[in-house]
Amino acid sequence: MEHKVTVMADQNGNVIGVSQNNPEYGYIRIAQQAIQINEDGWLRHVNRSALLKGKVTDLQLANYKEGTTLPGKIIVIESLIPFNMENPDRDLKIAGDTGIICRLDDEPIYRQTFYTQNPLATDEFINHTNKEEIREVLRAQKTMEELHVNNIAKEPQL
Repeated sequence: MEHKVTVMADQNGNVIGVSQNNPEYGYIRIAQQAIQINEDGWLRHVNRSALLKGKVTDLQLANYKEGTTLPGKIIVIESLIPFNMENPDRDLKIAGDTGIICRLDDEPIYRQTFYTQNPLATDEFINHTNKEEIREVLRAQKTMEELHVNNIAKEPQL
């Protein structure tokens, strides 16, 4: 079951963020808890967020407050084509904390979230094919973490 989409505020309590490039434009961050099922049949609860973008004056007229709920949902769209040609790296799909870019063969996968009021809209995922590379990095990170923990445990206590 999808949860409601909720308007979020920043750490200062501001609902509207202003674009650094053009102060005439801004955004409102929205969030939702959702159930996601991947192509391998794994179900998990995920937190999603997206931006509602527009002119600051229009965003102000909407009069959204922190905690306001909106109809609709946040969907994930993955693509082999960058969403932003001027800064394609911004939307690269990264495997967790590994720093590894998820790829389909040699093509990087791009990922973005979008708010929609269309009840028929669905996530569009691309299964990455570099799972073994990601597993190797995860194993190496786990080994490094275990070594670090073991070294701390061996240090003399003061």
